[in-house]
Amino acid sequence: MERAATPTPPYLPPSGGPQHQNVAPREEDIFSRRRASKKGFATLMKPTRPPWALLTLTRKRGAATYAQTLQNIPETHVTTLENGLRVASEESNHPTCTVGLWIEAGSRYEDPKTNGAAFFVEHMALKGTKKRPGSAFEKEVESLGAHLNGYTSREQTAFYIKALSKDMPKVVELLSDLVQNCALENSEIEKERGVILQELKEMDSNLADVTFDYLHATAYQGTSLAHTVEGTTDNIKLTRGDLASYIDTHFKAPRMVLAAAGGISHRELVDAAKQHFAGLPFTSKGDSVPTLKRCRFTGSEIRARDDGLPLAHIALAVEGPGWADPDNVVLNVANAIIGRYDRTFGGGKNQSSKLATLAVEHNLCHSFEPFNTCYSDTGLFGFHFVSDPLSVDDMMFCAQGEWMRLCTSTTESEVNRAKNYLRNAMVAQLDGTTRVCENIGSHLLHYGRRIPLEEWDARISAVDAKMVRDVCSKYIYDKCPAIAAVGPIEQLLDYNRLRSSMYWVRL
Repeated sequence: MERAATPTPPYLPPSGGPQHQNVAPREEDIFSRRRASKKGFATLMKPTRPPWALLTLTRKRGAATYAQTLQNIPETHVTTLENGLRVASEESNHPTCTVGLWIEAGSRYEDPKTNGAAFFVEHMALKGTKKRPGSAFEKEVESLGAHLNGYTSREQTAFYIKALSKDMPKVVELLSDLVQNCALENSEIEKERGVILQELKEMDSNLADVTFDYLHATAYQGTSLAHTVEGTTDNIKLTRGDLASYIDTHFKAPRMVLAAAGGISHRELVDAAKQHFAGLPFTSKGDSVPTLKRCRFTGSEIRARDDGLPLAHIALAVEGPGWADPDNVVLNVANAIIGRYDRTFGGGKNQSSKLATLAVEHNLCHSFEPFNTCYSDTGLFGFHFVSDPLSVDDMMFCAQGEWMRLCTSTTESEVNRAKNYLRNAMVAQLDGTTRVCENIGSHLLHYGRRIPLEEWDARISAVDAKMVRDVCSKYIYDKCPAIAAVGPIEQLLDYNRLRSSMYWVRL
């Protein structure tokens, strides 16, 4: 029986010498190495660079990788057709794609009599077309293995389909049929009334949504931004003529963006758009061209006290900037400094957010989060919290105090942490074709172009502590807030007392 070959020790080099030839080392070589290792192990294992040099090298490599990631994002191609339809896409090697239509239509374009029309039209658009009546439209989408979805907000309506990349031309044809040939059958309208009424009842049970609707109602009272997206139960009686008139007014080529992301070709997307959207009208009929009027912000309050509820929902906001205002980046940094909190979060008192630390130490609330809601020419910058009835006053005092601290004593370390948080959230937009597609469509409606992540990163990097203090003072300090409160809110101070907490010293 042959003697088994001696295994190669793990500390030997992978190549060179007899070890590379799989020959057993001599006995004296082994003992000499052992003696050397005992006498000078620290010398043999001594790194060629000090630890801080390796850390610096790692940081440099990480920074280069991050910058390179932003630069290597595929370019967004935009083409405007003759009828004004904008076609935009981001090409990648993804096996799927998302194609959608983003339309300048929402509750802000409605009047009190037609409030809820956009939401109703969104429901009806998914209930069949003249070419594909009834459930035929949904069945054809399902036959592709695709997913159809849509949503309505105060300033835009969207329909999008996620499918295999090879089915992109078919998806474009389906979307064109959806917006150009909506059937609006009377029988389906009657069925949908009950569905929408049930949704309205469910939304009334979501106190966070109710609070935000109240906040818009008081902040923008007497303007179209005060309208809810879903409308009222009275407006559930909208007729087929009302819905058809809404479509004829708003579903026009210059008010739409056809966006796509994934494994598609921009040239093929443009060709499909020319084929299926060429008949989309350029302008609205007669004098029905929709225009946006300036929505006035009013410092005021709405209180819906209900002591039968276990928790109080309170939102406080000041007027913020519109989408295109550069101050938005600074305010987002400020919100990241405030942070957010929920009792289900880990960390306890060991959180970077000062307000979250106070909430844990003094049991101030169940949750809180800041928000920066933007529209084309205005916005709401504020915070929303949920608390026990006896903690309302303390939580409001601490939250307003945190606002004053942002205006007067924000530090560079806080700003740097917040900027890193925003960068992480920004890069997360790259996750999935649907999020990229929505980003493209929304950007073209809000900014007229898609802003590259590299440009966003430069804007975030330019923010410093002084800029945060100045911008927060501009929008927060000594400004009249809008307040919405729902639930057991007896402890909430009167408006004038809360208004006086919006400044420390008047200049």
